[in-house]
Order: sequence, then C-alpha cells, then structure tokens
Amino acid sequence: MSIDAETSHTIYISVGSNVEKEKHTKAGLQGMYQAFGELTLSSVYESESVGFEGNNFYNLVVKANTQLSISDVCRVLKKIEQDNKRQRGEQKFAPRTLDLDLLLYDTLVTSQPILLPRPEILFNAFVLKPLAEIAAEQIHPEVNKNYSKLWQEYDKSQQKLWAIKFEWSPSNT
Repeated sequence: MSIDAETSHTIYISVGSNVEKEKHTKAGLQGMYQAFGELTLSSVYESESVGFEGNNFYNLVVKANTQLSISDVCRVLKKIEQDNKRQRGEQKFAPRTLDLDLLLYDTLVTSQPILLPRPEILFNAFVLKPLAEIAAEQIHPEVNKNYSKLWQEYDKSQQKLWAIKFEWSPSNT
C-alpha cells in the first residue's frame, strides 16, 4: 500500500490517563482536535490499572482523519503527551498523565515505524471495548474478524471496566 500525501487516512488512537485523569484526558482530546480536526469519541471507561498498583485509568478510543504519515502522527501524539507532562521511564506499566497510542492507520499492517495494528487491541479490554464501540464492523487486518466480534469473544473476566459520565467539547483556542 503506497501512502499518498494527498490521501486522507483514518486513524484510531487509544487515550489513557490515571494522574489528574479528567484534566489530562480533556487536554489530550483538545490537542488531538487541534492537530486532526473533527474527532469521533468512544465512551470513556474507567478501569483498574493493569500491570502495576495504581489509580484507576480513564480510557477511550478516538477516530480521526489525517493526511500525515504514521511517523508524523506519532510525533504529534508524543508532543501532546509531553505538553501534558508525560514522564517516560524504563517501566512499561506505570502511572501516567496521558498515554496516546496509535492503534490503527487505515488497515495497514506494518512494523515500521511502529507496530500496527497495535497488539494490545486484542489483549486489553480498555482498548478493545471502546474500539469496538466506534469501529464495530471494521475488520482487524490480521485476525480477519470485526471489532464487534472480537469484543464478543473477549474473556471479560480478565479486566474490569465500566463506562463513566464524561463530557468534552472542543474549544477554539
């Protein structure tokens, strides 16, 4: 698949926060709105931290369209994380102000510049459930099942998550 700079690409991004989570989730959404324009948001879910003892997380998945390359999208997401005082350390599982991960870029399967689709789609309820909510009929390009079916088959006893009331609207700043 050649990537044409004039073509609009559909991207899905997971959003997570467990440090001042409402503030940083809203700031992350605002940053993505400024970078990509109109966003489609899943519900926001609260879940227990996975892999470490810590505060609960807010998680959601965002759909956007962009003409940026994968590398440029990743740079934009890292900048939004940095703007929200994201601390990068050696620990993979740790508290974070904001975690933005590119999950899907169209239906591209690649390992460079990052691994897509992201493997955690299939393993983390807090990624798969919100993705299935806004991309139910879209087919996972490696396992050849749609996200709705993948969520139906997911062992929901592994991770607990629950929808919360969360409101955000873009500001024009």
